[in-house]
Amino acid sequence: MLSTLKRMPSAAPVPEPAAPHAAASTPPLASRLAHVASSPVREILALTARPEVISFAGGLPAPELFDTAGIKAAYEAVLTDTPHSALQYSTTEGDPSLREAVAARLTTRGLATASDDLLVTTGSQQALTLLATALLEPGSVVLVEDPCYLAALQCFGFAGARVVPVPTDEDGIIPEALDEIAAREKPALLYVVPTFQNPTGRTLPLARRTAVAEAAARHGFWIAEDDPYGEFRFDGEPVPLIAGLPAAADRTALLGSFSKVMAPGLRLGFLRAPAVLRRACVIAKQAADLHTSTVDQAAVARYLRDRDLDAHVAGMRAAYRARRDAMLDGLPAALPEGSCWNRPEGGMFVWATLPEGHDATALLPVAVGHNVAYVPGAPFFSGTPDPASLRLSFTTHTPDEIAEGLRRLAKIFA
Repeated sequence: MLSTLKRMPSAAPVPEPAAPHAAASTPPLASRLAHVASSPVREILALTARPEVISFAGGLPAPELFDTAGIKAAYEAVLTDTPHSALQYSTTEGDPSLREAVAARLTTRGLATASDDLLVTTGSQQALTLLATALLEPGSVVLVEDPCYLAALQCFGFAGARVVPVPTDEDGIIPEALDEIAAREKPALLYVVPTFQNPTGRTLPLARRTAVAEAAARHGFWIAEDDPYGEFRFDGEPVPLIAGLPAAADRTALLGSFSKVMAPGLRLGFLRAPAVLRRACVIAKQAADLHTSTVDQAAVARYLRDRDLDAHVAGMRAAYRARRDAMLDGLPAALPEGSCWNRPEGGMFVWATLPEGHDATALLPVAVGHNVAYVPGAPFFSGTPDPASLRLSFTTHTPDEIAEGLRRLAKIFA
């Protein structure tokens, strides 16, 4: 037995525990993200979500003015009458009955449109993204109004475009500056909100719209005409859309939305564009989401068939006019001497400028401390920002609430 034990091999040594591998670094994100900031407006909305804050910050439609009953009835009708098709996949171009209704509404507004001219999108913001995909290469030049809608700047940043600001005045984009910059920069696209612009509320007069259209034809760039506010005119006469002007008809894409006239939660918009561009955007949309929600399209089409959207918009327009007037009435006492502001003929915003030496961004935390908020104007500029500027939205609160909010605003300058 002993000899047997001696012949047995000795036990193998127990190996040392292996040292843990060093954690691999997190895989990188796309470099394009380094050049796109988050939206200051969204951050301010989160900051001012407390119910005691009267916020003039968000460009939000008034929720109490939504036709909740009419929208509910439209969904119920669709899910009762045509549930299988309403819940099925659909074509990328969009619900034919919805496109026919949108085409009729645009034609009534003076822009002759056929249903085949339209692509239904998931909000007009998607329409802008599709245009950027179809038209812009990395390094392409995009001209914008200065100041400009923030989400458009984000969209062009993600596309890798080089954004070049065009100066504006109280009537919007300055045609002479546009012509000079376009000749120098050779842009692929001009983005413009010519009617009740965001953030300034300004409206581009017809003579300037014509000059913009002629510049596009002369210098060979596309125009993206964004029109989310055009149906909210309180004063003055309507101005024709750029898309309807002969010089630009073959190179203008019109962006529209149901967010302001019905409800933003629907996320339903449309793109009207020349055939070659529209086809490119259809392909881009197929890659993005195949098609916009079938049931939402069907419900809005049913709403437009069964309800009077024009009458509903007229009621909203009257309410917003009263709210605009309440804001304009209260601003002289709310802002310090030497301030100035415009009187928009419609839309959702008043653009104000404080006296020299005031910084609207630095003052915002003080305002929030008094339970009132606004959006500083500086982030809207892609050129040299104006630190004294601010945007005030008047749509979300009643005239009495606006008056109280402006009294609170006055305290930060006392």
